[in-house]
Amino acid sequence: MSTDGQGTKHWFDDEAGPVVRPYAMTRGRTTGPGQHRLDLIAVVVAEPDAGDPEDDHTLSPEHVDIVGLCRVAPQSVAELAAELDLPIGVVRVLIGDLVDKKFVHVNRPVPPAELPDESILRDVITGLRAL
Repeated sequence: MSTDGQGTKHWFDDEAGPVVRPYAMTRGRTTGPGQHRLDLIAVVVAEPDAGDPEDDHTLSPEHVDIVGLCRVAPQSVAELAAELDLPIGVVRVLIGDLVDKKFVHVNRPVPPAELPDESILRDVITGLRAL
């Protein structure tokens, strides 16, 4: 925040111009519609049959950017936040919006509790080597 010569406060950076507060991008929401918690390593994939997000006037430029990045290659939530220079919470809400509108889908990582036990895998490898 800076002040002009008369002491009036303005929400802008002198070098960058006006600053958009993160809650303005999400309209004050902290979760998207029907959104489940998105892990940082959850992978966001563009839907191949989805239309052009620019045709949907309810989407922000950040929504369009997310779809564009995911069309180039699947992206993790963390990668999208870094690429767009946005807070993770904002990116999660935006992804939730895009999932709801069927522009993207999310592949969540397998929870560690569902992964096979390492000792079982070693026994399988030992058994295969014995053949």
